[in-house]
Amino acid sequence: MSTFRFAFLGSGSRGNALLVEAAGRRVLVDCGFSARETARRMAGLNLEPGQLDAILVTHEHADHASGVVRLARRHGLPVFTTHGTRAAVGDGDDLDWRLISSHEDFFLGKLAVTPVAVPHDAREPVQFILGDGQHRLGLLTDLGHVTPHVVRCYSGCQALVLEANHDRAMLASGPYPPALKRRVGGDFGHLNNEQSAAFLDASDMQSLERLIAAHISEKNNDADLARDTLADGIGWSSSRVEVAVQDSASDWYEL
Repeated sequence: MSTFRFAFLGSGSRGNALLVEAAGRRVLVDCGFSARETARRMAGLNLEPGQLDAILVTHEHADHASGVVRLARRHGLPVFTTHGTRAAVGDGDDLDWRLISSHEDFFLGKLAVTPVAVPHDAREPVQFILGDGQHRLGLLTDLGHVTPHVVRCYSGCQALVLEANHDRAMLASGPYPPALKRRVGGDFGHLNNEQSAAFLDASDMQSLERLIAAHISEKNNDADLARDTLADGIGWSSSRVEVAVQDSASDWYEL
C-alpha cells in the first residue's frame, strides 16, 4: 500500500461507506450497508472486510452507521468515533470502541486522521481528513451549513469528497413532506449545490487534484446540475468534477 487511494462502496441516502488505503493502513469510513452487502461491494475491489484495520464513524444516522456494529463484531475491528456518536449508536458494548475528540488529531500507524466538527442533526457529528504526510483527502458531507472552522480545516486538500445533496428549487417542489424539507434544507441538514460551490470559492483549493460530488439526493437533485454548480464554484470544467453513486462501488481514485 505505497500509494494513497480511496473508493466508495456507495454514497447517498440509502447507504454510505468510503474505503481508504494510505500510509500502510486500510480503513472504512462509515458503514451504512449490511455486513453482507459491504463484503460484496468490497469484493469488487478485490478486498474483504477482514483486511481492514479500523472503521471510522462520522455519526449515528442509519445511512452511515447501520452496519458498523455487525461488521466490527464479525471481523474484530476497532471502531473510532466521538463520545456522542458512541452513545447514540447504543449497541455493541462488546466492541473495541476508540473514543476520539472532535478537535484533536489521532494516528493509525502513520495515517493521520483529523476529525472536524460539523453542524448536523446528530449527537456529536464529525467529518474526517486523512493524510499520509504528502496527500490529504477531505471527506465533507452531512452538514447543514459551512462554518469558518470547516473552511480552515479543508483548505489545502489534494482530494475532496464534497456533499452536493440537493438543489433548492427541486427540494422545494419535490415529494418530501414539509417537515422533511425543512430538516434537509435547514442549518443542521445537508448542503445544497450552491452552498457547496460557495464553500469551494471561499477555501484554498489550489492544491486540489480530485473533486467528487457525493451524497446526492435521488429525488431532489441531478448529478449533472451538481457537477456544473461545483465546477462553477472552483473554476473548473464540469468534466473534471466526478460523482459518487449510490448503487455500486466506484473504481479506485488514486493520488
